[in-house]
Amino acid sequence: MCGIVGVLGNHEVAPIIVEALKRLEYRGYDSAGIATVYQGRLERRRAVGKLVNLSDLLVHDPLPGKAGIGHTRWATHGAATVCNAHPHRSGGVSVVHNGIIENFRELRAELAAAGLAAETETDTETVAMLTRLHMDRGLPPREAAVATLGQLQGAFALLFLFDGEDNLLVAARKGSPLAIGHGDGEMFVGSDAIALAPMTDRITYLDEGDHAFVTRAGAEIFDAEGRRANRDMQRIALDATRIEKAGYKHFMAKEIAEQPVVLGDAIRHYVQGGAINLPEALDFTSVDRLTLVACGTANYACMVAKYWFETLAGLPCDVDIASEFRYREPPMSPSSVAIFVSQSGETADTLAALRYVQDKVAQIVSVVNVPTSSIARESDVALPILAGIEVGVASTKAFTCQLTVLALLALKAASDRGRIDAGQLATHLGDLALLPGLLNQALSRSDEIAVLAERLAEAQDVLFLGRGAMFPLAMEGALKLKEISYIHAEGYASGELKHGPIALIDRMVPVVVMAPHDRLFDKTVSNMQEVMARHGQVLLMTDARGAAEAGMGTWRTLVMPTVPDLFAPILYAVPAQLLAYHTAVAKGTDVDQPRNLAKSVTVE
Repeated sequence: MCGIVGVLGNHEVAPIIVEALKRLEYRGYDSAGIATVYQGRLERRRAVGKLVNLSDLLVHDPLPGKAGIGHTRWATHGAATVCNAHPHRSGGVSVVHNGIIENFRELRAELAAAGLAAETETDTETVAMLTRLHMDRGLPPREAAVATLGQLQGAFALLFLFDGEDNLLVAARKGSPLAIGHGDGEMFVGSDAIALAPMTDRITYLDEGDHAFVTRAGAEIFDAEGRRANRDMQRIALDATRIEKAGYKHFMAKEIAEQPVVLGDAIRHYVQGGAINLPEALDFTSVDRLTLVACGTANYACMVAKYWFETLAGLPCDVDIASEFRYREPPMSPSSVAIFVSQSGETADTLAALRYVQDKVAQIVSVVNVPTSSIARESDVALPILAGIEVGVASTKAFTCQLTVLALLALKAASDRGRIDAGQLATHLGDLALLPGLLNQALSRSDEIAVLAERLAEAQDVLFLGRGAMFPLAMEGALKLKEISYIHAEGYASGELKHGPIALIDRMVPVVVMAPHDRLFDKTVSNMQEVMARHGQVLLMTDARGAAEAGMGTWRTLVMPTVPDLFAPILYAVPAQLLAYHTAVAKGTDVDQPRNLAKSVTVE
């Protein structure tokens, strides 16, 4: 959430910053702004809504300067208004900020006592005011910024720009990511490498607690103790940071369509020579328990994996929502493994949960899409899902790639623990290799699903039902629908229908039943018949055998290719995604940037 860009350039920076901020739109935002230093003076422009509004403002009221900072804000403290938009300014300092300053009220009271009154509702303004106070008391900009950092509590990525300083940016991170880009006589700062990719392929990631003084000559980095620190410079693959729709109307449509390819990439990476190719450090032989922690869609991937780990490997498995995990202070076995799943690798709650289990478990494993992320760097073993950049806020290809890597982990655990032999493992891996082709077949149903979506777009409420590993898929399908179409949707275990949700059933409530013909099929169909007996409009997602046995009397039956039971959740994610996508298109909502949502949630 939120995006930061800073540039010390040799050309006018306002258009450069706007273009960089556009590459961060996928994070979600509701206002944007830029500040520059021109002829020794700070100036800024801010606008509510999309970046095009800021661009329009800059056409009519240009912002010159070759040093500047920019920001896309996702509102936390204070509504989305021009006054609350970043950059914030107080006296001779301007600041942009990702995160939350938890002690801003106390600091604001101290500042008021010193004669400085707040003009906004935000916590960020307090940072600028505090830095101004230190400068008013005689500290130069660098020292004033460092003094301010020492008084802040919470999570933040911060970037400071000063009056009279067109060759200085002060950057700091605590809990939120920040990267420094190196150019030729130019320097850049950004929330991630994606923003900086058009300007440089040389990146230095700040570690937790670091602050840096950035000039056109380079960056001086200091650690949390104030000691000079050397952080490695990395070269990023520019192809890996390319953001384009490739002819699709929406990024989400492109990312749904990419799933056969990226799943194939992940499978080839982790399965070589008929064997699972995972780091040697991963050995489940003596593990007594697993804890899986994640948020949102990644949490549903963990819930599916729970079925796999327990059924295949006989390994007890807990699944926790990251935002709740550490607050109940769960006891951890020193022989257990904790697995953290995050697309961005920067999810604040998941990162905090990871830090809670450090020194409490035998091993920390992360399943991430960004191998340079904080969660990856702080894990004992980091497993990239190889989905490539995912721009759409509603996760699609990252979800199916997470499931694929988790399935391979479950198979590795089953093999290590002697629950499956070499022949059984080979059979499962052969089935896994078929998935990209099956996903292609599922994608071919897109036009059919688009027709069904026209009806769903008229609904106010939709229920999703599933049993076994399809139960988390029902919740994921409901989440996708409400995320981008704003239709209220809920996912339930089919057997729970009689325990309350059946009261909602009438002719106006579509019910999506996700039921491949597996060992639980008959029970799922029994629950589906209870819906139909009450005039519920059932959309049955099943395979050819399931359609032949239970398709009579449904509102619609969507036939999926036959898939081995183990991997059905991966395949059935595709029609769930397409149903949500086409419903949102039919309603005319913002598919890629749905209201109130952010792609990367870097605050609790």
